[in-house]
Amino acid sequence: MKHHDRNGAVALLFHGLFLAFILAPLVVVCLSAFTPDDFLTIPTRHFSLRWFVALWHSDDFTSAFKTSLWLGALAATISSALALPTALGLVRYRFAGRDAINAFVLSPLMIPPVVLGIAFLRFFTLIDISGSFASLVACHVLLIFPYALRLIMAALTGMASDAEQAARSLGATRWTTFRRITLPMILPGLVGGWVLAFISSFDELTATIFVAAPATITLPVRIYMNMSETVDPTVAAVSTVLIALVLVVMVFLDRIYGLNKVLVGSH
Repeated sequence: MKHHDRNGAVALLFHGLFLAFILAPLVVVCLSAFTPDDFLTIPTRHFSLRWFVALWHSDDFTSAFKTSLWLGALAATISSALALPTALGLVRYRFAGRDAINAFVLSPLMIPPVVLGIAFLRFFTLIDISGSFASLVACHVLLIFPYALRLIMAALTGMASDAEQAARSLGATRWTTFRRITLPMILPGLVGGWVLAFISSFDELTATIFVAAPATITLPVRIYMNMSETVDPTVAAVSTVLIALVLVVMVFLDRIYGLNKVLVGSH
């Protein structure tokens, strides 16, 4: 019994140290955002909202934030809409070339983003849409499509088919069965895939650098440009705001839906 308690204390200490190691950089960044100085430093005398006010009045950052929001929402919606029929075909049917198609649609996960960025830049230049918002959406749809697909496929794989078979045996059409039975049962995986796709799009930097134009700069690209030009607490303020938004969204989803349903796809 004592041995069990001793192991429990050691495990608790290890997890505590690991959690502190993970959270320490975030805490430092958040504290640096409240500095009154002109450079990145942890405030020791008093806290200031100076850099949050500067961020609020910065047209560059607010415009980039809006672009990232619209881009992420649109790309995630398109990706989820395309991933749903793709997942249904790959999970429910067995046909020649199924494994090859599965590997092909998931291939963006294995190709470095810088390679995809250069390829997209060349392709969009050839068809004369380089630098447009449409080209940026197309790029992100391809990049985040595998994330939505994997979660929807996982939801379909773990779903029992008894309810669908019962509906079909009672005379329901395929569309009615899908709308009334299948879709509600895989909704957690669909929502989770959308959320994961949105986060991946919002955070994408490497490929976006090659595709974005001055009028379509996203927030990660703007942060990268700011850090390459100067080092001031504006970036820390942006990071603090994003961390706060993520926490609010997570609490909101947990209250109304449950994070285990959204992120894991459990029923």
